[in-house]
Amino acid sequence: MLKRIEKFVARVRSTAFVPVDIASIVFFRITFGLLMAWHVWTFFTEHRLVIQFLEPRLLFKYYGFAWVHPWPGDGLYIHKIAMGVFALFIAAGFIYRVSAALFLLSYLYFFLLDQARYQNHQYLICLFSLLLIVIPAHRAFSVDAMIRRKSHAKAAPAWALWLLRGQMAVVYFYGGIAKINPDWLRGEPMRWVMARHLDFPIIGRFFTQEWAVYTMSYGALLLDLFIVPLLFWRRTRIAAFCVAAFFHLMNARLFSIDVFPWLAIAATTLFLSPDWPRRLVSIFHRGTPSRVAYRTELASQRNQNVIFALAITYLAIQFLVPLHPFLLSGGGQWAFMQHRFCWRMMLQKQSIQGYFYVTDPTADRTNRVAPSDFLKPVQMVRIYWQPDTILQCAHYLARTMPRAGSKPLTVEARIFLSVNGRRPELFVDPNVNLAAESRSLLPPHWVLPTHQPLPPPGQDFSEDLFGTAIQSSD
Repeated sequence: MLKRIEKFVARVRSTAFVPVDIASIVFFRITFGLLMAWHVWTFFTEHRLVIQFLEPRLLFKYYGFAWVHPWPGDGLYIHKIAMGVFALFIAAGFIYRVSAALFLLSYLYFFLLDQARYQNHQYLICLFSLLLIVIPAHRAFSVDAMIRRKSHAKAAPAWALWLLRGQMAVVYFYGGIAKINPDWLRGEPMRWVMARHLDFPIIGRFFTQEWAVYTMSYGALLLDLFIVPLLFWRRTRIAAFCVAAFFHLMNARLFSIDVFPWLAIAATTLFLSPDWPRRLVSIFHRGTPSRVAYRTELASQRNQNVIFALAITYLAIQFLVPLHPFLLSGGGQWAFMQHRFCWRMMLQKQSIQGYFYVTDPTADRTNRVAPSDFLKPVQMVRIYWQPDTILQCAHYLARTMPRAGSKPLTVEARIFLSVNGRRPELFVDPNVNLAAESRSLLPPHWVLPTHQPLPPPGQDFSEDLFGTAIQSSD
């Protein structure tokens, strides 16, 4: 058995260094760089730097990254402009590896600035940026290849393409796994989303019908689970790509998910034949694509072993990390902190209402504090239903609220949360002094379990009480 495993590993390792056409990798590099430049541009046109990072009094921090703060003065604007320049350099393939590394660091800074703004596509951008540093995507159709002609190549080692494919495969697969839950299988929250998009072109008039709700819910689940195998199968590859592209375009219309649909379409092209851009160009030139002699610089045996080990380790981490919600108690639908870094997307809508109660034991006085008293509206849609941001709010109030004596303030919360139209329930134990609770990577003991069943189709107990609902598009 051990010998068979060794032979299999040796075969996979040798396959990893087989040269493949670099065209699809180059296309992804260019598209990624241009999308990121556009992504940066939207921060200026929509004043998002001011709204998200400069106006709020409190920014929420990832565990261990409380030291990350906004730059003083115009530092954030300069930083964001530099990030856009690095993105354009990636697209052009100019000082490529340095540009990719600087883009990753600059993007990671904004990612760490505010934990409450976590979205899966931001995490994906960080991962793709990391991969582009090590992948030789600049060996063709780039400024670097023009300057250093000896580095020009029409091929890349197969591991480079498979790393990018593997990353996107993880996103699809775990996006499908997350949908195998009772709420999604009963049509929620798609029923709620579709009812608010009856103006969708052509098919919007069917969105209130149950058959359409279940078609969309189960169709999204099946697509996420099976799109990668269908993309690998030559007979279904083109059809599967078209379906995936249509799926992402629909998501762009239904959900506010920023650049993700376009990035996902660009990443899905990696599953096509590696030379598809070359073939497409030849069609427009009314010719047949010339055969390319695929050659790459052969790494030494030792370097091959190192590269192969690092690639396998990276992919293993990507496949293992999303398993953590299944290993923790508390319910993935209820404690949102378990959604991070595991591709649980568009699974629920929340309706929330609640207050903090700050008590000064010296004066024996309790003040009720609404989150709107110290948070901006853009922050209100997220802090309530993330336990670690609730805790940071409590610590902030304990730090900043006035007190009469030396005794520390106590902070309790009365927060009601409704998930996918259920009857609202207390989310946080109202008897716990949150100011005395320390942060931890483990699920907090003061988050209460949910007991309410999903209501029948057409009934929504949350909106009658709270008036508005928040769609989680992460």
